[in-house]
Amino acid sequence: ASILPSLSRPEAIEVTRIQSITGGFSGTLASARPFRAPHHSITMAGLVGGAQPGSVGEVVLAHNGVLFLDELSEFGRPTLEALRQPLEDGRVAIVRARHSAVYPARFMLLAATNPCPCGHAGDGDRCSCSESDMARHHRRLSAPLLDRIDLVAHLARAGAHELNAAPLMNSEQAREQVTRARERQAARLSEDGVAVNAHMDVRMLQRHVRLDGRSEVMVQRAQEIGLLSARGRDRVLRVARTIADLRGSDRVRARDVGGALAL
Repeated sequence: ASILPSLSRPEAIEVTRIQSITGGFSGTLASARPFRAPHHSITMAGLVGGAQPGSVGEVVLAHNGVLFLDELSEFGRPTLEALRQPLEDGRVAIVRARHSAVYPARFMLLAATNPCPCGHAGDGDRCSCSESDMARHHRRLSAPLLDRIDLVAHLARAGAHELNAAPLMNSEQAREQVTRARERQAARLSEDGVAVNAHMDVRMLQRHVRLDGRSEVMVQRAQEIGLLSARGRDRVLRVARTIADLRGSDRVRARDVGGALAL
């Protein structure tokens, strides 16, 4: 949350309206982006909304902010599957016997999980998990859900040197870079009614992300060998456009596409 730009006035109004539903309205417009981090024991109703009118879930409370799910593999699979609609559409529709409602739910999902139940996979010979344990652990995260996650980073266990090293970039520097990139996106997409690359649909992608021959071959090759679905191709193009924006380029080049594929 420390590297995200401040809420715009329309965003602040949306966040404040959601707070008023839950009784959290303080009398002034919201000034900080929401950051929600529910425990992995949360129910589906707690995550997306319950049966009572006005009972909104964490995905709605995180609108215009961050939803952080730690220990992702420990969440119930039906609970995680309920994320698919809001991640795809930016909204959640709650339909019950006596009422129905649609709420905005456009958030940035950040999640973390161990590589195996014991947490030591890839760390020498410390892992004690069987193949069935590993398979059961991986089955908790479905392919359709993972296909909606833009970036995947595998982190090795840090040693004492890495933990004590100075950061390559502090939060203030990162926020300046993010703010400049978002300003570029907002200016480019102003006529499309969206403000960030993540919200571009296929039509916008075709207009704003034009690949050269080398980049097109890279994406096609990734699709041919099964690394990308149709949705995955769109994700890669959005990420490549964002990488180009972060480095201040008007064009998406092969190195931006390569970076997006690597992530």
